[in-house]
Amino acid sequence: MPALSTAQQLHLRSLLEQGLPLTSEPYAQLAEHIHSDSHSVLAAVQQWQDEGLFRRFGLVVRHHQLGYKANAMLVLDIPDDAVTAVGTQLAEEPRVTLCYRRPRRLPDWPYNLFCMIHGRARDEVEGEIAALLARHQLHSYRHDWLFSTRAYKQRGGHFAASPTQGHGHG
Repeated sequence: MPALSTAQQLHLRSLLEQGLPLTSEPYAQLAEHIHSDSHSVLAAVQQWQDEGLFRRFGLVVRHHQLGYKANAMLVLDIPDDAVTAVGTQLAEEPRVTLCYRRPRRLPDWPYNLFCMIHGRARDEVEGEIAALLARHQLHSYRHDWLFSTRAYKQRGGHFAASPTQGHGHG
């Protein structure tokens, strides 16, 4: 498997910024675009990850475009000695798309666990939140949910060199 040329690497990075092709073999399609093979593409992606160009490789789902118009962040105040276990359980739930811990900002913000839930309608999301709270016996913990009202930005990573990069402008 030959290493990618500099031009192929730059082209691949640019293609990755646009997102993976929605096909059964996205790496083969990327390889075709840069006149290479899928093994070389995967090797380059692995090398860039090893070098720290990016920490993870995932996807950005634009839920609104898929008909999921109701998006709520469930916020919980979980005791510090239980937050890892509760967070792990909630992260395994199929309807939870993000789940993370953040420090409390007392006295105004007591919450330390955050879960994003998407649905087609507000009542569907509220029903899912009620089911999550019941299933994991979380009703006794302080909690609330915040519905999104507007999306300002949602994008994937940028990996390709900009035109000014390396020329004293960036």
